[in-house]
Amino acid sequence: MPATATTPPIAAPIQTGATINCTPPTEVVYPDSDGKPMADNTRQFRYIVTIQGGIAALFADRPDVFVAGDLLWYPVEGDNKIRAAPDTMVVFGRPPGDRGSYLQWREDNLPPQVVFEVMSPGNTAAEMTRKFRFYQQYGVEEYYLYDPDRGTLDGWIRRDGRLEDVPNMEGWISPRLGIRFALEGLDLVLYRPDGLRFETFLELEQRAKAERERAEAERQRAEEQYRRAEAERQRADEAHQRAEIERQRAERMAERLRALGIDPNTM
Repeated sequence: MPATATTPPIAAPIQTGATINCTPPTEVVYPDSDGKPMADNTRQFRYIVTIQGGIAALFADRPDVFVAGDLLWYPVEGDNKIRAAPDTMVVFGRPPGDRGSYLQWREDNLPPQVVFEVMSPGNTAAEMTRKFRFYQQYGVEEYYLYDPDRGTLDGWIRRDGRLEDVPNMEGWISPRLGIRFALEGLDLVLYRPDGLRFETFLELEQRAKAERERAEAERQRAEEQYRRAEAERQRADEAHQRAEIERQRAERMAERLRALGIDPNTM
């Protein structure tokens, strides 16, 4: 359900004998959707999901980091026309959780500090310029723009109240996120602070499957080693039992010989 807010009318001076304006407050609706698709193609969608999911996983243990993808952000109370929907946005200082939209005045007035955009063939230069101006005006600290079709990566960081270009994004480490950027051919690759790279859900599942198969192979090898060790133990027990039987037989024979007056040690 779209969020709503009430904007009170401007009160006019009350004059003697004048009719009092009883116009009800105007209700401002903040839609949760702008009617646009999240992505225009599978490649763009894959990158958006991978970036958003990777950052959310990175800060999964933090109760003060909100990560969202394709969520409408309204920075100004009372104006539902001023809005943007970054492909991924990160807000430090706000709790994670579900939201229909990001109403900044209800979030301690904290703007997203980091935003990502993944371009599609349908994005125009004018549209991307408007987005840049929006992010610069409303307080974004780090803005990253990736074009998967051209294999280009751009970044801006806020200095002295403005978003300034990062001269070289290859190997750049985000001050806020701690992640490292790299281009491998045309592909954007992001690395966590621990050196692990961001993976798609398919890659994560394939790696988890490989880990499960390796664990199962290790379990089977351990069981086989246990069976061999158990068989060796049983053979040793049987050999010990046979030796014990032979010893007892020899003892009985010696006792019979001694009973006959014969010293078995002389035989």
